[in-house]
Amino acid sequence: MNNELESRQLSRLSIFRNWLSLTGLVVVVASLFSFLLLFVIDSLAHFANPYIGVLTYLVAPLFTVIGLILTGLGAWRERRVLAKTKELAPAILIDLSRPRDRRIMGFFVAGSVVFLLITAMGSYHSYHFTESVQFCGQACHIVMQPELRTYQHGPHARVSCSECHIGPGATWYVRSKLSGMYQVYATLANKFPRPIPTPVRNLRPAQETCEQCHWPKKFVGNVERTYTHFLGEETNTVHTVRMLLKVGGADPTHGPVGGIHWHMNVGNKVEYIAADESRQKIPWIRFTDSQGVVTEFQTPDFTNGVKTAAIRLMDCMDCHNRPAHMLDSPNDAVDVAMGLHQIDAGLPWIKTNAVYALTRPYTNEVQALQGIATFLANKHPGDPRVRQAIDTVQQIYKDNFFPEMKANWRVYPDNIGHKDWPGCFRCHDGNHKTADGQRTIKANDCNACHIILAQGRGAELEQLTPQGQEFKHPGEDYEKGFLCSDCHTGGP
Repeated sequence: MNNELESRQLSRLSIFRNWLSLTGLVVVVASLFSFLLLFVIDSLAHFANPYIGVLTYLVAPLFTVIGLILTGLGAWRERRVLAKTKELAPAILIDLSRPRDRRIMGFFVAGSVVFLLITAMGSYHSYHFTESVQFCGQACHIVMQPELRTYQHGPHARVSCSECHIGPGATWYVRSKLSGMYQVYATLANKFPRPIPTPVRNLRPAQETCEQCHWPKKFVGNVERTYTHFLGEETNTVHTVRMLLKVGGADPTHGPVGGIHWHMNVGNKVEYIAADESRQKIPWIRFTDSQGVVTEFQTPDFTNGVKTAAIRLMDCMDCHNRPAHMLDSPNDAVDVAMGLHQIDAGLPWIKTNAVYALTRPYTNEVQALQGIATFLANKHPGDPRVRQAIDTVQQIYKDNFFPEMKANWRVYPDNIGHKDWPGCFRCHDGNHKTADGQRTIKANDCNACHIILAQGRGAELEQLTPQGQEFKHPGEDYEKGFLCSDCHTGGP
């Protein structure tokens, strides 16, 4: 009897006696062991390493699945061969009255439970790992370096990548993972674009992400800001502007409708068509007020007609287009550093020299840091203050310039304001009119969105003007009608 049972057991296992199934079983055992070992290391380690996470929660489970597929494929092929020779094992008979069958069933159930627990644990950690900042920013180091570094120094540093780029719900999670599969391929095949293009296509609407934290009905009112600039001259003359920004709001139940946030589609609906990928040229605008009255504006050169597919509903991202990945222009970054006394404004021509050192062509970060140090040291020989200036300018470069990815402020427009990029003037340029020419979108009205309370330096900053001052361009006058970005580029 025992010999007969042993014979049947061997014959049933014979479908796994082929190189394909044996290879699969080896892969399964090895990957499970690797997963458990790496899981223990990842749980007990006092440091975060994205590559351990990739191996633990992505690579090891992948090889487990591959091993199971190989095992099953080998068994299927072997069964077909045995079927032709009529040597198939008899059907499995389970008799729980027999101690041997009970032991086998117990081992099978226990093994299945353990396997399911490991699978559930791995799936849970895999989900959270692929949603983590560590995975998004560090796993693909070179590709995501600009995004990670700017994110870490930005105002959303405590908000995870997935909360903005994916948001809640399963639908967008699945879409992001399907998109991520191509991104993994592009990274491994070195086919990713440099720099990464923006705006991101098919980005989840801001109403479903930004508004989870930023309540659109909140009335902000007026916000005071102080901007300190240093002129590009030998004495690095300081020029400060104290400004009151009319942020306002668009919900009449919380405050008067008006200001910059009037554009929010709480009570108003603004749609537009962009003529370029970066949304810097907007020739057509449609405005629907709270009463449902529709008004269309367009520039004289808009002759393509309105295509429904090209119409975009304005949301937060059309102005706040770099909310978490801000790349400061060299002019602004150096101004901030000098205003905080991280760079001594007493160094002759330091503003001009620092900006020039930042914008010279470099092929990698190491070359850039060496070039900045050499250039500034040669420009200010023997001055002990230059050491701190070099360190600060090098840090500015590391935070805002990424030559390997060809990423800097030049390739990523910032639509907040209108100094270095058209920004507000994409629409508020005086060229957008209704078909009958009776209505025009306001242009260059400095007091529409902000009021200059004081400007200049010294005692001039104490002379506050509540109704607002006319802007005085430092250094020299400017001709009316020009945009700030016609001259200001953010660089030298």
